[in-house]
Amino acid sequence: MWLEPTEALRFDGSTIVVGTPDRLAADWNDEKHSPILAGHAPVALGHPVTIVFQVTEERKNRPQMDLFVAPPAVAPRSGDLPAPLSSRYTFDHFVIGKSNELAAAAAQAVAQAPGKAYNPLFLYGDTGLGKTHLMQAIAHEIVSRIPATRITFVGTEQFMNDLVASIQGRTMPDFRRRYRETDLLLIDDVQFLKGKGESVQEEFFHTFNALYESGRQIVLTSDRPPSEIRGLEGRLVSRFQWGMVADIEAPQLEHRIAILRHKAELDHLEMTIPDDVIRFIAEHVHSNIRELEGSIIKVLAYASLKHRGEITLEVARDALREKLRDSGSATLAGGRKGMASPDGIAGLTIDTIQARVAEEWGVTADGLKSKTRTKALTAPRQVAMFLCRELLGAQLVEIGQAFGGRDHSTVIHSLERVAAEVSTVPAFRVRVEKLRSGLDGLRG
Repeated sequence: MWLEPTEALRFDGSTIVVGTPDRLAADWNDEKHSPILAGHAPVALGHPVTIVFQVTEERKNRPQMDLFVAPPAVAPRSGDLPAPLSSRYTFDHFVIGKSNELAAAAAQAVAQAPGKAYNPLFLYGDTGLGKTHLMQAIAHEIVSRIPATRITFVGTEQFMNDLVASIQGRTMPDFRRRYRETDLLLIDDVQFLKGKGESVQEEFFHTFNALYESGRQIVLTSDRPPSEIRGLEGRLVSRFQWGMVADIEAPQLEHRIAILRHKAELDHLEMTIPDDVIRFIAEHVHSNIRELEGSIIKVLAYASLKHRGEITLEVARDALREKLRDSGSATLAGGRKGMASPDGIAGLTIDTIQARVAEEWGVTADGLKSKTRTKALTAPRQVAMFLCRELLGAQLVEIGQAFGGRDHSTVIHSLERVAAEVSTVPAFRVRVEKLRSGLDGLRG
């Protein structure tokens, strides 16, 4: 959301100047994103560059507006989309598979009948699986049919920041008008409402009610279902479940291949990527779509930098070697049963972690993978999940699949539970640290 509204202004060979809509965006991007982007320059260009963000000249004379929100008081003109919406996040560019077909169908139904089909629409799933894509696709579709639609697209943190600023500035009527008079409210990452002050949840509750009762569409996203958001008021959980709650899971192999092919077609890539390379990437990068698409870009950049005329499996392996090693996906893909990784190094695996934890607790590794929920198995199972995340950097979906096909919300709960006990129960912390130390010694 911070980078999508920006535009490249000029490049003198050593400095790239990037335009932003306002000063807030320029300052934030300078602090958070300049170092990250500059770090990719040697790979993309072959030499270092400096990234500078500044307010676009034509914007300086305009009233400063929130980067995230298209003010509801101003209806977008026909063909003119609110600033935060990405032109790539449409239904045409969303690749449907078994992991997301329910969510996609619900989103399309909402786009055709906002405020009537499913209200609210609550989409949940792990990071980078397409929740925000579907949310914005709904907005694109509605605006294409009803150009005067007033859209508010904002993250939960920004909602809270706007509320705090309105309280401090004594402008609550403006705040309420801004959020309650919109036609389509899109709220990203509502799980961050947990633990926020009563005033934030109270205001969100009344905003939700005002829009719902007037028949205006609400779309929410989260990394877990409403019932799993601990610290969220019961009345909000209940309202989030009024419409449709749809999950998005990690794509399966054939779906990942289809996504990569679509990515190549969408970007009109100059180099042809052979099917065996696309399959190689799809087999080894399976955490989320964002990382999947980033991997194909990295392969292309590597081939260009090394002046390779074509992309081969060897090029793909070299380009993704560090990513596969760091993420543990090479080990998970090739070393689940204790086999050596592609680099010939006996790596740490999920199976190894399960076996060691099971031995420590006096249970079996198969028990950790079973559906049984006895106290004797719950604690070691949660610890094993925690260590898989800590030591392998395994994704939530990957961990869930390795422990009997559990969903990612169960994994999240396990990670949070172990982290809490490690910080409050000394004996438990010593036990987990002993396991962590012993397992860490198996890496490399």
